[in-house]
Amino acid sequence: MECKREQNLKGCTCTAACGNHGICCECVRHHREQNQIPGCFFPKNAEATYDRSIENFIKVWSKK
Repeated sequence: MECKREQNLKGCTCTAACGNHGICCECVRHHREQNQIPGCFFPKNAEATYDRSIENFIKVWSKK
């Protein structure tokens, strides 16, 4: 499957500067290896904290 990086970048809400930006499959793989959630799964204010932990993800979304 071909990666649509340019198309992915248009909708990506992650503010981290990393080599996986826009390459969703690599981003998900990296965060799974770190036992984390990718930044694009968080609301904007929570994403800005760079806390990608599963615990933070649950805390943030349980308040919504």
